[in-house]
Amino acid sequence: MLAFTIRRLSQSVIVLFVMSVIVFAGVFAIGNPVDILINPEADIAEQEETIRRLGLDKPMWAQYGVFMSNALQGDLGNSFVHNIPALEIIATRLPATLELAFLAVGFAIILGVPLGMYAGLKDDTFIGKAIMTGSILGFSLPTFWVGLIFIMLFSVSLGWLPASGRGETVDIFGVPVSFLTWDGFSHLFLPALNLALFKISLVIRLARSGTKEVLLQDYIKFARAKGLSNTRIVGVHVLKNILIPVITVLGLELGNVIAFAVVTETVFAWPGIGKLLIDSISNLDRPVVVAYLLMTVTMFILINFVVDILYSILDPRVRLEGSK
Repeated sequence: MLAFTIRRLSQSVIVLFVMSVIVFAGVFAIGNPVDILINPEADIAEQEETIRRLGLDKPMWAQYGVFMSNALQGDLGNSFVHNIPALEIIATRLPATLELAFLAVGFAIILGVPLGMYAGLKDDTFIGKAIMTGSILGFSLPTFWVGLIFIMLFSVSLGWLPASGRGETVDIFGVPVSFLTWDGFSHLFLPALNLALFKISLVIRLARSGTKEVLLQDYIKFARAKGLSNTRIVGVHVLKNILIPVITVLGLELGNVIAFAVVTETVFAWPGIGKLLIDSISNLDRPVVVAYLLMTVTMFILINFVVDILYSILDPRVRLEGSK
């Protein structure tokens, strides 16, 4: 187990370094922030002073060297627009995105696993086929279009739920959360459901295929021969074994939900880091964009690492192959 963990940590450090180079080079190439940040009527001396103060007068490799030196000390630079640390800006928006992402993954588990198991157990019935047809729609429909339909139906036509904003929040250890108040949860429900649709479809198909595969295993036949009830077989033996691929995929999908909730946050005007990224790209606010992307890469690496560890605990074969 120790060798497996060390190997994964070493791979994570290499990936993080390579991605930092790619991210910095990519953001460096998207445009010159001086064109937006400096008043066109400013004189040449003022323009040169601003460029020097922001460190934009150096070549890319020199800027990357300064960035890495500061990053190793926990400083990813100050926002060009707000003139405060980029990580501080992201930290103020991150709780809203995390709340949205965790509720979306919660929807995927609560709805996807039982629906997928039912479709696997009753795949020849009308309901089983309807569940699989619905999962295809969940894969196919664009997120932004579904979000607009939700707003038109539940907010404009029926007036049941608000269309935008975060609503009333409650501070827990200084972190504002929405789900503890009815107003906040009503604002959270639609964007979380919109973000969860693709994940629900994914979990349904995973759970269905896993259920059909597990039902053919010898230990299920042995459990039936012992006289165990169908409820116990499905609720214990089948559920436990289909959760291995579901945990793996949902671990990766959690990172996707957090990192790429841009469309949903834009449609519902949800004040998370996805909307912050769009605004920062529009303003060519390089430090915020770089900090966001590197935070996303780090998050994916950590999630992959945790999933690998959990997977190795659930399936010792993975641990043994990793040690080899």
